[in-house]
Amino acid sequence: MRIRPLRGEPVGLDLVDTVWVEHDTLLDQFDTPEGVLAWLADHDLPGGDDLERVRDRLTRARAAMRDLLEGRGSAPLNAVLSHGGRRPQVGDDGPYETLVLDDPSWHAAWTAAADLVRELRERPERVRRCGNPRCVLWFLDVSKNGSRRWCRMDVCGNRAKVGRYNRRQRASGEGP
Repeated sequence: MRIRPLRGEPVGLDLVDTVWVEHDTLLDQFDTPEGVLAWLADHDLPGGDDLERVRDRLTRARAAMRDLLEGRGSAPLNAVLSHGGRRPQVGDDGPYETLVLDDPSWHAAWTAAADLVRELRERPERVRRCGNPRCVLWFLDVSKNGSRRWCRMDVCGNRAKVGRYNRRQRASGEGP
């Protein structure tokens, strides 16, 4: 199968961020089949025909990617990557690559894992964990000066600003 270029947010970091904290509770997008299907559809990836196996591969890849990002080693991610590879080809329309997998149920997980490796190879300093210590999300900093600190300014960034404001108000005796 031909590999299409990805659009929008990197698929690797998006897989890592399918778990998040909301109201001090860890949530997982893959807890329901609908969540898995929505993630696959968002990234135009196959897998709906054997959803439970695909979900298993995605959660294994996600855990391996988090292990790498959080400094727990690369062996689990390399195990995921060992299930596939890219084969360069030349056709009538020019060069392209095909994805070669030992099992089709690894397609989405392998694609996300390979995308994370690409990001880490090209821009390792731009792959960051959110600056909010209570947040578990990761992001690719695409800001011009590379100074982004929050997964989302309207959520974690805003909370940090409100927290600093409240601390200043309490310190000056004016606030809540």
